[in-house]
Amino acid sequence: MTCNRFASRLFTAATALAAVLATPTGVAAQERPADLTELPPVPTDYTPEKTAWGDYNFSHTYQIEYLNNARILFQRPKVFGNRVWINDEEFARRVSAAERSDSNYAPASENGVGTPGTEGLSEWVKTSSFGKRTSMLVSPADGQLPALTPQAQALYKAGRSGWVPLQEYDWVDDFDSWDRCVSRGYPASMYPFRYNNGIRIFQAPGYVIINLEMLGTRVVPIGDQPHWPSEVEAWMGNSRGHWEGKTLVIETTNIKSGDSVTHDIYARAASPLNMATQHVPPFNTIPTSAKAKTVERLTMTGPNTLVHELTYSDPEVFTQPWTTRVEWIRDDDYNFFEYACHEGNVQVRNYITASRAHRQQIAAGAEAPSIEGDDRSRFANQFDYDPAANDRPAPPGPPPAAAAQPARSGAR
Repeated sequence: MTCNRFASRLFTAATALAAVLATPTGVAAQERPADLTELPPVPTDYTPEKTAWGDYNFSHTYQIEYLNNARILFQRPKVFGNRVWINDEEFARRVSAAERSDSNYAPASENGVGTPGTEGLSEWVKTSSFGKRTSMLVSPADGQLPALTPQAQALYKAGRSGWVPLQEYDWVDDFDSWDRCVSRGYPASMYPFRYNNGIRIFQAPGYVIINLEMLGTRVVPIGDQPHWPSEVEAWMGNSRGHWEGKTLVIETTNIKSGDSVTHDIYARAASPLNMATQHVPPFNTIPTSAKAKTVERLTMTGPNTLVHELTYSDPEVFTQPWTTRVEWIRDDDYNFFEYACHEGNVQVRNYITASRAHRQQIAAGAEAPSIEGDDRSRFANQFDYDPAANDRPAPPGPPPAAAAQPARSGAR
């Protein structure tokens, strides 16, 4: 059933994309500038329709699946340097890789199972300005995340999650919020993952609602309303929106603060970036301070495209703010599927039970695992690569040292 659902989704995406590409946009796609290090401002010459109460109408279904499938990474491959855009030779490699991806999908059967020979990825790469981008991250200029502060770096390396090599599990506080199917974290939830990359926007007088296919719905009041008291926090923070011309601006504070070191389950925070987004730091253990905030700018650049810019600042964690710019693709035929995570909520229990049994075996004389033999080690090195960069990494060596803390003695 899962395969049929996935095939049906691809069929829907391909046919919807064909309609999108055939629809006049009213504006040209943003041109790649002659200076490949230049990031032009977001175009604002397209004017969306308005709602009955006078706000610009962004109420559509979008997907960010292509950002993931085209392997346009969060951080920029270092071979690109300070370039925001790839050159013609690199673009040809990206298109070729997308065409190979499209060729993997078989024609649809009479009952609709399968896809009509293409997923549509290569057409999106060819026609979208984002298809020529080097990374989602646009600031700092080198496309790399800024360094962590010394205190945040120590918390990051000492943190615990289901993705830290050699870590044992003894209770639920040894897992991050994503392991427990609670939250992907914020702003991590706004970036493409490996699956479930749909986004819906609903609007009502005074409100914008952003509904995510995987874990989370954000209710954003529009207008001059105060944020919550500082003592009140939420996984997605507390958002307030306003319009600047045709752009919806959303400011978010009160993001759940904490780290992954504490054993107090209520003091744990989700990492602001989740390793399921391609080429972000591993482990899901970056802390979040009470000073964390974001400013998002949503601009429709045509009837079928929305540009999402996000600036994240947390002076106690990152040494400077960072900014991303990505494209949401309107696809009103995109179907949301239930994000069941691990059904029956048994996975965490099984991990804890197996880990306790494993420690008993080691205490009885069994050989302790090596970091090279730990399956989680493969996630500790970069394993995603951009075909345009032509820099596919060699087989990874030992992962970077994470101060994986042993579980507490004694079962609960």
